Amino acid sequence: MDKHYSYILLLWFIAAFNLMAAQTVLNKDKQLTSNIVQHLIDLDFKIAQQKTGLINDSLLRKKIHNLNNILYFQGQGEFERNSDSNTKAIKQPVTEIVHLLAKAYDTLYHSPNKSSLLKNFIIPYQKAKELNNYSLRKLTLLGVLEFYHYEFSQTNDQFIKYLTEFKELASSPVEKTWANIYEIYFSSQSIFKDKRSAIEALRNLENQIEKLPENHKIRPLFLSLKAVQLEFINKDDEAEKYHFQALKESSNYPFLKYIKFRTCIRLADLYHNKKEYHKGLKYATEANKYIDISDTLRSKIYVYKYASLNNKGLKNYQKAYEQLEKSKELEYQQDFKKNTLENSKLEIQLQTLEKEKKIVQLLNANLKTEAQRIKNRNWLIGSCSALVIGLIIGILVYKNTKRKQRIAEQEREIEIQKTEKLLKEQELAAIDAMISGQEKERQRLANDLHDNLGSTLATVKLHFDHLKNNRDNPKMENVEELYNKTNNLLDEAYQKVRTIAHEKNSGVMAKQGLLPAVKNLAKKASNGDELLIEVQDYGLDERLDNALEISIFRIIQELITNTIKHANASEIHISLTNHDSLLNIIVEDNGKGFDAKILPEKDGMGLKSIEKRIEHMEGTFEIDSTIGKGTNIIINIPI
Repeated sequence: MDKHYSYILLLWFIAAFNLMAAQTVLNKDKQLTSNIVQHLIDLDFKIAQQKTGLINDSLLRKKIHNLNNILYFQGQGEFERNSDSNTKAIKQPVTEIVHLLAKAYDTLYHSPNKSSLLKNFIIPYQKAKELNNYSLRKLTLLGVLEFYHYEFSQTNDQFIKYLTEFKELASSPVEKTWANIYEIYFSSQSIFKDKRSAIEALRNLENQIEKLPENHKIRPLFLSLKAVQLEFINKDDEAEKYHFQALKESSNYPFLKYIKFRTCIRLADLYHNKKEYHKGLKYATEANKYIDISDTLRSKIYVYKYASLNNKGLKNYQKAYEQLEKSKELEYQQDFKKNTLENSKLEIQLQTLEKEKKIVQLLNANLKTEAQRIKNRNWLIGSCSALVIGLIIGILVYKNTKRKQRIAEQEREIEIQKTEKLLKEQELAAIDAMISGQEKERQRLANDLHDNLGSTLATVKLHFDHLKNNRDNPKMENVEELYNKTNNLLDEAYQKVRTIAHEKNSGVMAKQGLLPAVKNLAKKASNGDELLIEVQDYGLDERLDNALEISIFRIIQELITNTIKHANASEIHISLTNHDSLLNIIVEDNGKGFDAKILPEKDGMGLKSIEKRIEHMEGTFEIDSTIGKGTNIIINIPI
């Protein structure tokens, strides 16, 4: 029975683990897709292509690779397209949106006059919006805005809501740059012209461009728009510089080819206005290199038109007439296409209104089904995971808890032992230092007495012996002078005794006394951020009695040890103040504190022992402690 149960549990665990692993991979692919789409918006196609290789789902990887190529070439080059158009076989919503988006952009760049183009963008836009995928939603909005940017679609104001939505979603400098670019397009080229809005949008565009690297691929588009604005306000020389810079920075990227074409056409017009017809004709001819492969009709209209104008200026009338005729013929063909398209659009618009309702209803139903499916799957994964994790935790928690408790207790015991050993070593070192200081002081006093005072007293004795031996000698001369010298030597000896006493009390010999020992103890016992011990002193310029210093040091050391072991403090402040006949010691910590009226059994023995020692020294001992607010210990010792 137990084996059978274990086998079922193992199978359940494997199934749950596989579901969790699959969900993890799916989430990773979603995050990576959002990151790649952001690179596409930023025109970083190379980085996007590199990251596409990291996607686990082969179908999603293929769809993103296809989208990347479409956006990179923009109808200006050939590449191997993904011909699979069956969206029903796609199960993952993100993969479906990428597939539909690639299809819409491909139509935009190769068949911009197709009547279903807007619908091709609206469907993935709605799906991305319902899925709450911001990166895909922004990329679909850019496609919709590019659709409305075409001249034939600027006869209504439907673009406004999409532009407003994109501006609200735009967060990065590049996205805000795109928003300003389309605002310039729509405010200056559509039937709703607003020159002030265009100028303001260009000013905002300049501010955003300054935040981008100088070599960013969107910069040539800004330079081109800036040049056109300068032409508009008759600053042709400045406009010429911006046009040349736009040509230079466009390089040979296929997605910037339209910038080169537009710049050549604008230069042909600019030089025509400046009556520099040779230059104008040169750039009209140069524009032929950059004709839009996917829309040659419209491109050739501009080439023939500006070539004709400049040939007319050069008085090449026959050539100018022929080019003008070709331009008019192509315009007629384009107008015919426009009229056909507009008629188709009017018919489709009525159908679209009805279909859009059905599409929205269908999308909502699909999304609800998908949401329920995801919810059920997540519930299953969650239940299996919870059960497996619960069983594992139930087996391991008790052992781990016990093991951690033992380890924690052992580590704390080791730390306490290390601290006690360190403090003991510091005590011995401090006592040795104080005793050594006392011995050095005695040796120095002995040397001073022998070298200075000894020689002086020896001379005094010699003089007295001389006076004693010759006091009855009538021939002895200069007796008075000898008495004076002897008296002066006695005065000198007295002054030397005073000097030695003064040096003893002046603190010269206090370098190895109580205060340095306490400071050294604090330095050694401090442990980085875990424990900081500070020592402050007032008036301790002179040494105390050696035995008294050792007793006080041991008391302070024991108080520090108690605090480290029991208080869980991070700061200890020690204050030593000399009030002439009284030494005041305050030891304060920010530990857990205790009820001072009822000493804990562990702490009480140590504190009571300290209190008895201080009473023996005729001092006072006070404890001020509150639970959770630390402890203050105040000691007064007569000196």
